[in-house]
Amino acid sequence: MTAASSPLITLVGTVTSTAENVARAIEMDCADLIHPIEVQRMDGLDIRAFDRDALYVICSSTHGAGDVPENAQALYQSLDSEPRYLGHVRYGVIALGDSSYTQTFCNGGLRFDERLADLGAVRIGDVFRHDASDGTEAVAAGVAWCRDWLAQALQPS
Repeated sequence: MTAASSPLITLVGTVTSTAENVARAIEMDCADLIHPIEVQRMDGLDIRAFDRDALYVICSSTHGAGDVPENAQALYQSLDSEPRYLGHVRYGVIALGDSSYTQTFCNGGLRFDERLADLGAVRIGDVFRHDASDGTEAVAAGVAWCRDWLAQALQPS
């Protein structure tokens, strides 16, 4: 497989930096599959973050009572307050959570997935749900998922 010409943009919603650590590891480890890879914290972003011709990964933790992290609120809310058709957007989701919170497990990423799908964006593959209480390392698991996901995402249509 050769590196693709469209960038991979990883949009990061994080509270404790775990999601950003996952995204930075993907940036380093997946450069042989796609170039460039850009990591952007969601701080201050809005729906225009999806204007580029790129593959997107939403990498989001879950905060509070199943909410998206505070730094992701503006982007998440703009998907509702400034809705438009996002059929050109192809994306994957890394949802970070803790299954001991059964009612809200991985809701930060799942909320983004639901809202993007409602706007016509096309998710590639399944949402990756990392459980902080299962003993696996989020960074290693996220990188492994992304390598597999990119193999699927980069297949010719």
